[in-house]
Amino acid sequence: MKKFFEDLKKDVKFKSAGPGKKLTEDTSSNSKPARSDCNSRQNRRPPPSEGAQMAGAAALARIEHQQRPKVHTSQDAIRIQVKKELEAEAAAVAEKEKAATAEGSKVPVKDPACFSVSGVYFTCPLTGATLSKSEREVHIKEAILMRFEEDPVEASVMMVHTFNKDKEKVKAAVEIISKYVENICKNPTEEKYRKVRVSNKVFQEKVRCVEGSREFLQALGFISIMLPVDGQEEEEEFLVLPEASPDALELMKEQRDRLQRGEPVRAKLDRQPRAFRPSPHAQQFELPPEFYNLTAEELRKEQQQRSELLEKNAMLRTKAMREKEEQRERKKYNYTLIRVRLPDGNLLQGTFYAWDRLPVLFEFVRESLVDGWQPFELIAPGGQKLQESEEVSFAESNLVPAALITFAWDAAVQADIAAAGGQSQSLLKPQLLETIGTLS
Repeated sequence: MKKFFEDLKKDVKFKSAGPGKKLTEDTSSNSKPARSDCNSRQNRRPPPSEGAQMAGAAALARIEHQQRPKVHTSQDAIRIQVKKELEAEAAAVAEKEKAATAEGSKVPVKDPACFSVSGVYFTCPLTGATLSKSEREVHIKEAILMRFEEDPVEASVMMVHTFNKDKEKVKAAVEIISKYVENICKNPTEEKYRKVRVSNKVFQEKVRCVEGSREFLQALGFISIMLPVDGQEEEEEFLVLPEASPDALELMKEQRDRLQRGEPVRAKLDRQPRAFRPSPHAQQFELPPEFYNLTAEELRKEQQQRSELLEKNAMLRTKAMREKEEQRERKKYNYTLIRVRLPDGNLLQGTFYAWDRLPVLFEFVRESLVDGWQPFELIAPGGQKLQESEEVSFAESNLVPAALITFAWDAAVQADIAAAGGQSQSLLKPQLLETIGTLS
């Protein structure tokens, strides 16, 4: 009986314990009512202050401004297109240089420090920047595009004469554009002369294919308009010049003349003038690959043929044979490195095109001297006196790919200076002497 009452008490206690729970269930003291109270307190927090609202509005405005797409003008579209072309051209140049490097991997590579000159460099006439051979074209194109902000006519003229390699196509485009201007100036009130149909065969084949031609017309004042065409349902693009005043027509003639006189913008060869102290190595030259008009494969063959050349020199050859071979040799070089030994033993060095004429050398030497006004003589390695008046190239004078030339003052003038009690001064200008080096 006692056991019966104990079992009854346990049963009542079990039922009064409430719903059951799983053993894996969290038994922490946090309850749903507590969480709801917390949420209600959060929902009752005060609204943001006026300063916070202004800051949020400003941030939202910045985000909207950043995400707003830029509307390109026609000039922007031109620049974007040309920029893409420049990037593609730069990538092509880099790929070409990479291929050339792979091709020339079998050719022994010399330490650049061993070269008599670090390389061939150029100066941009628009920016003054010093450029390598691979950088010059891309840099000049970018510099020309930058000119559109200052002078669209000048920039477009530069584009026409620089971006297009075919001179005949450029000449034809310039003639047709000049005809447009001539007709407008002669018939300023005739509407037909102030409209150019873009789909016109002559315009397509002679003008549009020349880079910069459309930019030049736009710089003159032509605007692009879609107009109806008789017998067609769809409109076509025309370049239309609004009616201009007499003064505007005169200005247009001047702009046409600028187009006709235009010249390509070319990077100028940097002479890299340098001075060296007297050295027994003055006749030793180690030139970088840029001096040679040869591919890596041709350079490799050149090395193999050196031993054969020694054998040829030992053979009896006619004068005509020797001259023909020398002429063929001279065509291998794009540039030449010239050193001039001065009376004080110092050396003056400069880089030139192989086809530069002798007057260029005399001018270079004269500009490097303190007393450049005095007459002087330049003597080639074989003892031949070079003539400043002769329009002969370095290649024709056998001064490629490098040569050591002797400098001498005119003897009669020096005698007069000595008789007058004059004293000899330093030959080279101070800026050259400040950076004078030593040949190794």
